[in-house]
Amino acid sequence: MNDTPRARRRRLRRALLASAAGTAVLGGVLVTLPWGEQAPPPAPTPPERALAAVTSGVPAALPDLEALAAERERHLRTHPGDARAWAELGAARTEQGLRLADPRYWPRAEKALRTALTVRKDSVPALRGMAVLANARRDYEDARAWGEAARKLEPERWTTYPPLIEASAGLGDDEEAGRLLEKLAKLRSGPVVMARAAAVYRDRGWREDAAAKLADAASAAGEPAERAACLERAGQLAWERGDREDALRHFQEAVRTDPDQRAAQAGQGRALAALGRTTEALSAYRTALARQPRPEYALELGELYEALGMRPAAVVQYGLLRERARLAAAHGGDEELVLGRFEADHGDAGAAVRRLRAEWERQPSTEVADALGWALHRAGEHEEALPFAVRATEGTEGGGVRSALFAYHRGMIERALERYGAARRHLTEALQINPWFSPLHAPRAKEALARLGEPSVQAGPQSS
Repeated sequence: MNDTPRARRRRLRRALLASAAGTAVLGGVLVTLPWGEQAPPPAPTPPERALAAVTSGVPAALPDLEALAAERERHLRTHPGDARAWAELGAARTEQGLRLADPRYWPRAEKALRTALTVRKDSVPALRGMAVLANARRDYEDARAWGEAARKLEPERWTTYPPLIEASAGLGDDEEAGRLLEKLAKLRSGPVVMARAAAVYRDRGWREDAAAKLADAASAAGEPAERAACLERAGQLAWERGDREDALRHFQEAVRTDPDQRAAQAGQGRALAALGRTTEALSAYRTALARQPRPEYALELGELYEALGMRPAAVVQYGLLRERARLAAAHGGDEELVLGRFEADHGDAGAAVRRLRAEWERQPSTEVADALGWALHRAGEHEEALPFAVRATEGTEGGGVRSALFAYHRGMIERALERYGAARRHLTEALQINPWFSPLHAPRAKEALARLGEPSVQAGPQSS
């Protein structure tokens, strides 16, 4: 064998070339990894993406949710004693019900979660899943009980805290929501915590802080469905402060990011109507309702039709609202708040008062305080209505949200009580917060303010 230095160099060169070719082309696929580095992990599968979302309290894409549910059902046919798989199936079904506004998913979710607890009574994922399901049904007292049971078993598990915060907010316990947020922030960082903090800040009236948190959350979000949810909430904040253009931009970006983001499509309807783009607004609302028929969207669209003088079309939407509320009730859901709001303005004010009194006893939140106060006013009980309106609008009373609708309700109640100075202040505040807050009520606020006129110098401070 010729082993001259030149021959040895040729053999070494051929070996290096062969090695390079093997690393560059493997099975017909070009590989360009530096020496010593491993290939990146494979991308998560649809069920894995959905599981990561539902176990951390963020929205999941609808196709991923269906894939997760189908996979867990197949697994459980041969492994019925797997408590974790039952809990994951229940979580997926709960999220499907939320994203599709279809309460028929909830009994299926509950059955899976209760099966998990039968298999293993101390299953923290199942207890947390029951809390999330109770929140979806607007049963915040039950949500708190299930969440506390989970927290008692594993107080350092961060995923238990978001549903507990939501339950506390639904019960009007803003102080507890704040304490839970502080604990969550110590256990976890990232977009989930930012989005939850934004909700708490919004309820306290800290709009700028809430908007900053949502912007950070949207930038850090890992999946399109999660990012779209943050964008939708940012759009809602912009809408609440009366910035129609910014709200529309956020809502449109949310839909581009996740075409199944129906809340953002309804938000587009809201913003487009305020911009005078009525045909587009009606189309956006119809699209949202076709895939996510939430009662509040039907109420908004009905009121837009009514403002346009299209009463028969409004009646159709009000019928849909009642139908969806009945469906929710049949499957354990609570739509008494939206039903009460509807009845107060478009139906039986006395029935609205009865519904909302019961709701207030169960869940005394800022939203319920506003709705009950308005229903009492519409039923002619103005004196009794005022303390609820104050509760909804005064930060010292727990009503930190800066809402044009709430301020309008308070101003109209004060006007009925001949407290004209206070009425003028609150009607002005409503229109300063958002001059387009409702296609029906914003014009009425302007008309009432015009009738009140300028304060009289002779009338003294009560009129100013």
